[in-house]
Amino acid sequence: MIRFEDVSVTYDGAAEPTVRGIDFEVPEGELVLLAGPSGVGKSTVLGAVSGLVPHFTGGTLRGRVTVAGRDTRTHKPRELADVVGTVGQDPLSHFVTDTVEDELAYGMESLGLAPDVMRRRVEETLDLLGLADLRDRPIATLSGGQRQRVAIGSVLTPHPSVLVLDEPTSALDPAAAEEVLAVLQRLVHDLGTTVLMAEHRLERVIQYADQVVLLPAPGAPPVLGDPAEVMAVSPVYPPVVALGRLAGWTPLPLTVRDARRKAGDLRQQLESAAPKGRGEPRDQPHAARTRQRPPQPTPVGAAHIQALSVTRSRIQALRTIDLTITPGETIALMGRNGAGKSTLLNSLVGLVTPSSGTVRVGEAAPHRTAPKDLVRTVGLVPQEPRDLLYADTVAAECAAADQDAGAEPGTCRALVRELLPGVTDDAHPRDLSEGQRLALALAVVLTARPPLLLLDEPTRGLDYAAKARLVTVLRALAAEGHAIVLATHDVELAAEIAHRVVLLAEGEVIADGPMADVVVSSPSFAPQVTKILAPQHWLTVSQVRAALEETGR
Repeated sequence: MIRFEDVSVTYDGAAEPTVRGIDFEVPEGELVLLAGPSGVGKSTVLGAVSGLVPHFTGGTLRGRVTVAGRDTRTHKPRELADVVGTVGQDPLSHFVTDTVEDELAYGMESLGLAPDVMRRRVEETLDLLGLADLRDRPIATLSGGQRQRVAIGSVLTPHPSVLVLDEPTSALDPAAAEEVLAVLQRLVHDLGTTVLMAEHRLERVIQYADQVVLLPAPGAPPVLGDPAEVMAVSPVYPPVVALGRLAGWTPLPLTVRDARRKAGDLRQQLESAAPKGRGEPRDQPHAARTRQRPPQPTPVGAAHIQALSVTRSRIQALRTIDLTITPGETIALMGRNGAGKSTLLNSLVGLVTPSSGTVRVGEAAPHRTAPKDLVRTVGLVPQEPRDLLYADTVAAECAAADQDAGAEPGTCRALVRELLPGVTDDAHPRDLSEGQRLALALAVVLTARPPLLLLDEPTRGLDYAAKARLVTVLRALAAEGHAIVLATHDVELAAEIAHRVVLLAEGEVIADGPMADVVVSSPSFAPQVTKILAPQHWLTVSQVRAALEETGR
């Protein structure tokens, strides 16, 4: 159905091809996963299938890409629209209408389908993706994860024979991601749809793949094969595979179920050991950190929220939130898409005005504080990093960040080198991958070293190595006394870094406590290692490795 024949792509002004030697075939009715570190050209490979590369992006494509027998060099994206449905990393760039239902119908209108067919398919898609309650909602009022589901639905309604998906679960909560992947699997198995998908959160998708195409490094030829065989040699792999490698399991398990069947001996080895947590932030007792703490002067770098409610576009996004954040504390803010996580972060940074209640960051009310003063108190890395990036080069972004923060010249660039090794000064932010742009935005915010750091889905587009670098930076900041709040669906990140989890549902706090206590009892938010080694309370592979080394096993 999709065939690459010795394909290379070189963008204008680039000294080397972004990808080269791409030669593989995706058979009809299979789900093929495109894996590899950030920046190796996965989005370029996907764009070549839909014709966006090179017709929209520019550059030179050598070799041949055919989709259902159509050569993408001679067929522009609109001439492939009846065959290929594409969802990119950025749902906002995908939308052309204002409401959910109109967006789901737009692609079918463009193809001239009959009204009764369009109506039936819209209803089917609303049910498949859990969007029925949102059908009349303006897209501008949706959360990032809800927008991603709408973007996926809009390409499902025309019933294309090929789906090309770039990070389709990156902004989805665990339950919504499972629903979307179950839909894709049904399309593949029951309707013979061909799916080519790039995804960094391999723990979510690897078990659904018929084959894996691994791009191991920039410009390197792909490795194609069975998922377990490719994961054995891949530089990127999910926690279940990392645990399998540590334990020496053969063949490597790809699912929690398969790993649990192999984990009996490992559980016995770990029985006498206890998971080592990260301890209390800054050695403060947990009782001093709970949201029931009596109101008192807020420490510099901390925040206190009392009875906060926010109503936006007649929708109550937050309801009487009480929350205290102390210096040195890392909080994972979790919950379903639309639970109010981004609204809470925006309230802390002054982008949202409380409908009632109070928000204090240090001694300031964020919505009443000038941005130039607030930047040294609280910093937000948003879901869409392009909102913070406006210069033409990485060097210019860093120079502006140093000036805005009053920092020594070179401060931001040093952070970029730490988070994004290999990115050049003259690179344009728009030419970076989604994960690279996010890391650049993080460096811009960190330049001011705000005592309170907020991150909204900080691992979108990041591979496991980039995520590990992010964890190292955030741990160092927490050790220095910075308070960190990250809204995330990435349970593996939360397991690595969070002292505390705050769960939101329908704009209310439904759980607030130590990481291990909250996630171990949650089927949705428990990390893979916890599920595999239950009833023992292990969270991460690094915890297991340290315990085995300590016991000499």
